Amino acid sequence: MGPHPAVAAIRLAVRRVLHDVLNHDCAQDRREPPLVLVACSGGADSMALASALAFEAPKLGVRAGGVTIDHGLQEGSDLRAAEVALRLRALRLDPVEAIAVDVDESNRVAHSASYRGGGGRRVGGPEAAARDARYAALDATAERHGASAVLLGHTRDDQAETVLLGLARGSGTRSLSGMAATSGRNGRYRRPFLDVDRQTARKACLIQSLPVWDDPHNADPAYTRSRLRHEGLPALEKALGKGVVEALARTAQLSRDDADALDAWAADAEGAVLDDTGTLDVAALFALPPAVRRRVLRRAVIGAGSPAGSLFARHIEEVDRLITAWRGQGAINLPGRVGVRRQGGRLVIRQG
Repeated sequence: MGPHPAVAAIRLAVRRVLHDVLNHDCAQDRREPPLVLVACSGGADSMALASALAFEAPKLGVRAGGVTIDHGLQEGSDLRAAEVALRLRALRLDPVEAIAVDVDESNRVAHSASYRGGGGRRVGGPEAAARDARYAALDATAERHGASAVLLGHTRDDQAETVLLGLARGSGTRSLSGMAATSGRNGRYRRPFLDVDRQTARKACLIQSLPVWDDPHNADPAYTRSRLRHEGLPALEKALGKGVVEALARTAQLSRDDADALDAWAADAEGAVLDDTGTLDVAALFALPPAVRRRVLRRAVIGAGSPAGSLFARHIEEVDRLITAWRGQGAINLPGRVGVRRQGGRLVIRQG
């Protein structure tokens, strides 16, 4: 008799990712077995992921370890992190680390106690600051151990929430594409559960008698994602019927395919509109389809020093009007002290 369907589903998802990691390492001609780490908060999603990794990795000759991050935002978080580390070791994962990070909410700067490389990054709000601190610590841990991949427990439900948040921001196709199955430097971050619903992960933990911790922040209405999870999505399902989460996840994949194609088109088009001085030909830009033109503009503005995370659709729309609705308007000031002005038949983009 095989494993329960929920357990089988999470193991299959992890097995596929491990095969991909092995194939990538073979292509890179690495001589030793790859190390794959699981980022684990102790919640149902990441504990299910850790258990599946612990089961599948030895069968494929992959080394498996774990890391848990203590953000220090709740009383007793250090003890909880230590407990999660013990659970990971009980699954025979090795190495296992509990990493403490500092999240400076007042200045919206996140930095890790073990990762000072960037000197901190200005971000928006405590959720973003915690996320930046977490990824900085995960990056540092992966580098220190030479890990080939870090597995993250984002589920199909998380993907649906991300799509809705992107839709609410009006940030375009790329935001609607949600989270990528593979992201980060050299494809470091892998999300095996984007096709697995949250309930399946929780059921897998129950079947395997895995203890889980439910983060109270996930139910706190002070957080946008929490309100969306407990109020927004249920209201949509009540109004539209079941299947909203699956439809949103499917939209994410379709949007990602479209966005990838448009980004590739924009990268090719950039060479035809950009000269050696870094200015852009207005007539050549005007001839491009709007979706491609705006991507070219975004690439150019980011290249000049505007932070991608602070650059929104409305900024690019203002720049686009210098091409499509020219009335002699002055320079457009963008985040990162980047200015864009029209000078004759050229767009000049400069920082400072």
